[in-house]
Amino acid sequence: MEMEGVTTKPLLHTTTFSRRTAANRLFAAIYACALFALLYRHAFTILHPASLSSFSISLSLLISDALLGFFWFASQTFRLRPVYRQVFPENLEKVVKEKDFPAIDIFICTADPYKEPPVKVVNTALSVMAYDYPAEKLSVYVSDDGGSALTLFAFMEAAKFGRHWLPFCRKKKMVERSPDAYFRSNHPRCSETDQIKMMYENMKVRVKNVVERGKVDDDYLTSEQERQAFNRWTDKFSRHDHPSVIQVLLEVSKDKDTTEQLMPNLIYVSRQKSRFSPHHFKAGALNVLLRISAVMTNAPIILTLDCDMYSNDPQTPRATLCYFSDPNIISELGYVQFPQRFYGINKDDIYGCEFKRIAQINPTGMDGLAGPTYVGTGCFFSRRVFFGGPSSFVTPEILELRPDHIVDKLIQVQSQSTLALAYHVADCEYEKNHSNWGSKLGFKYGSVVEDFYTGYRLQCEGWKSVFCHPDRPAFLGDIPITLNDVLNQTQRWFVGFLEVGFSKYSPITFGVWSLGPIMGLCYSYYAFWALWAIPITIYAFLPQLTLLNGVSIFPKAFDTWFFLYIFLFIGAYGHDCLDIMLAQGTIRRWWSDQRMWMIRGITCHLFGSIEFLSKRLGIAEPRFNVTSKVVDDEQGKRYDQGTFEFGVESPLFVSLVMVAIINLAAFLSGLIRVARDQNLVGRFFVQMFIAGFVVLNCLPIYEAMVWRTDKDELYPWSVVGWRGICLAVDLCWKKSGCLHSVPFLLHCANSIALCYFIVLCCQVATCPASLLWMLLQCSMVVTTSAIFAMKAASGQI
Repeated sequence: MEMEGVTTKPLLHTTTFSRRTAANRLFAAIYACALFALLYRHAFTILHPASLSSFSISLSLLISDALLGFFWFASQTFRLRPVYRQVFPENLEKVVKEKDFPAIDIFICTADPYKEPPVKVVNTALSVMAYDYPAEKLSVYVSDDGGSALTLFAFMEAAKFGRHWLPFCRKKKMVERSPDAYFRSNHPRCSETDQIKMMYENMKVRVKNVVERGKVDDDYLTSEQERQAFNRWTDKFSRHDHPSVIQVLLEVSKDKDTTEQLMPNLIYVSRQKSRFSPHHFKAGALNVLLRISAVMTNAPIILTLDCDMYSNDPQTPRATLCYFSDPNIISELGYVQFPQRFYGINKDDIYGCEFKRIAQINPTGMDGLAGPTYVGTGCFFSRRVFFGGPSSFVTPEILELRPDHIVDKLIQVQSQSTLALAYHVADCEYEKNHSNWGSKLGFKYGSVVEDFYTGYRLQCEGWKSVFCHPDRPAFLGDIPITLNDVLNQTQRWFVGFLEVGFSKYSPITFGVWSLGPIMGLCYSYYAFWALWAIPITIYAFLPQLTLLNGVSIFPKAFDTWFFLYIFLFIGAYGHDCLDIMLAQGTIRRWWSDQRMWMIRGITCHLFGSIEFLSKRLGIAEPRFNVTSKVVDDEQGKRYDQGTFEFGVESPLFVSLVMVAIINLAAFLSGLIRVARDQNLVGRFFVQMFIAGFVVLNCLPIYEAMVWRTDKDELYPWSVVGWRGICLAVDLCWKKSGCLHSVPFLLHCANSIALCYFIVLCCQVATCPASLLWMLLQCSMVVTTSAIFAMKAASGQI
């Protein structure tokens, strides 16, 4: 375009700063003053204690509120400079011709065909193979870390079906290019569509039959080449000990679809594993793909995807090139991150799986600084970022692994020399001889959340990133639909975050020095996330147990300090709700999100911290549990109805049940006290409010303990505390003959302590690493019970 003799290039992307920045900063300044005032009050009480119990309670509240203040302060860094971006892929070909588009290598990782159904992984691969992008520039690498013949068979079937699916997508100009997503949508019906759907259903049946049998029978194989591929699975082949398997299923120079158009490369990889070599979980698998792809195709751009995160927009690579084609930012641009979005979430998102804050709101804030962190999926990398900083290139050990190495197109992917080198770099002994991998080269080792750690380390090296958040989700993923799966998944994250937080690259020290204090605090917010367990646990037990004992620990209603607590509570919750609503959330989903924040605080935050500590002490071994993507029909129905799913035995539920019981007991005890003496309303108002608020959030737990009779009620060993309290109430009523008597309250408190001890013993039997958690909670119960007994003996109650 020319104007007054000046030539301007077509616009590829724009950046707009949030209009709420000034208001956020003003509120943050006021809220910070209120926080400091609260901490001053606690410190003053500690320095001038009325008694030992007053000192202990004030110290606990100081620790709790200091941590809450730290997390609030760290969270404000996401609100300092949020930006919103827009891309214009329609202008891309005015800047870069299609024939000059960079090639893209796509990495998809899976590990267990029974937890991650191969049909779902196949749908993810087919959706990206059908990108609106030159097929000869696409290569899809599937890493099967479980070394399963079932997964290889599924992709052999996918390669055959893809010959029909890809031209069908081009002809219909479809947006949904995952077969499963397309056929469950309101798609136009015609004979061709019905024919393709029948092919897809036949493929699904064949794959599911093989998975159910647990092996690939000879009658499912159609060629000698396929039979030879499966001959590698011998009796000595196991998921933890097996040789490398690299199978080229589609090759762009040879394979064509039904319309004689080229097809992308499709390559199955299962790296070598040995019980005597470390494998570094997903980061190790990604580094093997990084080396193998360098040998075979060496595309300058890499897309990483979770196995269940299918493409929802075929224009996504073009949107990404709007950033990688900008000469003003390309020299320091390390990666373009798309938000994690999910399908199948029920109306109220009862488990808070949308993760709107960490997947959409916080990345927008980081984007105005150095850019968002890597979240493990939906991320386009420049291959160059894995070989040192923008100004400090780290040379790999062989020429073929260099990011600027040009692969000779005349050499076929399946040539003997190419495959020999690919097997060499996939060997589990390779990294032993080349120790830079995982530290200076590739994805970083040292944490089970390799995505967070890698993104953090890349930014410390000087790379920038971009958050691309289009109106239509670029990718859609699956979610866990049971509470146990949700909690176990996040527990693994919290262990990994702590591994980063307490490493030599800790964001609070190394991060602040490398990235500056603001970005350092952004990463610290995540790295120490599991420490939410401390304030949440204290507020889940201390006010309630003191309320049971008739001890007031907060200001009276309408005192000056009382209004400070009101402001801090309403300010925090109101601001959080506003953020969710402005991000197109709903009040119901916000309520579910804050409820799950409480639930995680007393379950997976705690157990994650304990697991991390156990590893550091050498008590437990590192582990990586794959989250199940298998959906049971009955579970799916209950989830859609908004019903919590508890139908497994889990130590995570023990602390959850006890919090529900103690808060209910404390709330009812408080009601009894104020019914006897209305002058006590102001004295115990804050404690009763906290207990009542927790009770309100625990309604699904009470329902599962008492009213539900289906197979997903809470298991009896978890409900022993509830049954014990009911029995104690009945016995104490008969013994004391009066609900208001001191003996009743004393027996009730002792019954809670006894039942709590029994349930925690069950927890330790199930999970020995939870011994520290048991001792902590028992000490709290015993301490408050002792205070109550002393006050009762002295006649203060």
